[in-house]
Amino acid sequence: MIYLQLFYTFFIIGLFTFGGGYAMLSLIQNEVVVNHAWVTAREFTDMVAISQMTPGPIGINSATYVGYAVTGNIFGSLLATIAVSLPSFLIILSICKIYSRFKESNIFASLMKTLRPVVIGMIGAAAGILVTDENFIDWTSWALFAAAFIASQWLKMNPILIIILGGAIGWLIY
Repeated sequence: MIYLQLFYTFFIIGLFTFGGGYAMLSLIQNEVVVNHAWVTAREFTDMVAISQMTPGPIGINSATYVGYAVTGNIFGSLLATIAVSLPSFLIILSICKIYSRFKESNIFASLMKTLRPVVIGMIGAAAGILVTDENFIDWTSWALFAAAFIASQWLKMNPILIIILGGAIGWLIY
C-alpha cells in the first residue's frame, strides 16, 4: 500500500509542478512532511541539502531520497523517482508530437509568458519554507551562504571548490 501512495503522491507532484525542482520543493514538503508525515521538518531540511549536493535535478534527488526513507529500500527510491519524472516525460513527449503544428501560434507564446510569474512564485515559496524552518535559522549557516555567494559571484571561484570548502568548513563547525 505504501508503494502505491508513494507513486501516486510523486506522480501528482510531478504532474502539477512547473519550473523544475526548486519549484517542486514546496509541494514535496507539504506532501511528505505535512500530509503524510513520512519525514520530519528537520529530515526534510537535511534532504534538501543532500539533494542539492548530489548531481542531478533537486526534485528527482528529493523523490529518490524520500522513496528510500519511506520504504527503506532501493525499489521505493526507484518508484518515487519514476513517478515524479513520468508526468514530465509524457507531457514533453506529447508537446513534441504537436509542437510542429502550433509553433507559430501566438496563443502558445502567450501561455509560456503567462507561466513565468507562477514559476517564480513557486520557487519563492520553496525558499520561504526553507528560510523560515526552525532548523534553518542559524547564523553560521547564513555566514556560510554569504561566503559561498561572494566566492561565486565576485571572486569567480570554481563551484566545485566552493562546495568542497563549504562542506569542510561545515564539518568543522558542526
